[in-house]
Amino acid sequence: MKPASQMTPQELAEASAKVMWNDDPASQRLGMTLDHIAPGGATLSMTILEAMSNGHGNCHGGYIFTLADSAFAFACNSYNQLAVAQHCSITYLIPGRIGDRLTATAKEVTRRGRSGIYDIRITNQSGEHVAEFRGHSRLVKGTHLPVEE
Repeated sequence: MKPASQMTPQELAEASAKVMWNDDPASQRLGMTLDHIAPGGATLSMTILEAMSNGHGNCHGGYIFTLADSAFAFACNSYNQLAVAQHCSITYLIPGRIGDRLTATAKEVTRRGRSGIYDIRITNQSGEHVAEFRGHSRLVKGTHLPVEE
């Protein structure tokens, strides 16, 4: 692998995502897939299983939040800088159903200094808008890939 300083922004996003994915058992064990990565953006998807349902027979909101949060994490960590969530909120629009394939698409709204804001749209397999998530990120010390001095 070439040094991080010689990578294109897309290569850096892909390499950072690979490191993150390998260290992310929560997303993996929930059956998520990383469908797309780009600088400041990511798309993850997940099929809703019966074990993810709530007392109403719909997808428990926590699983929808987790899918959105994972997409947010990959998007804000796509620059080879460690970023964590500072604040997140979600608005549920329609229920996710057992068997639905939900997709969370994260897009960077702004990134300045140590802070970023990302919007994540969650849709089902029919393209229906299930939820909207906004995440505020904060850079912390460290990188995903070694940085040569």
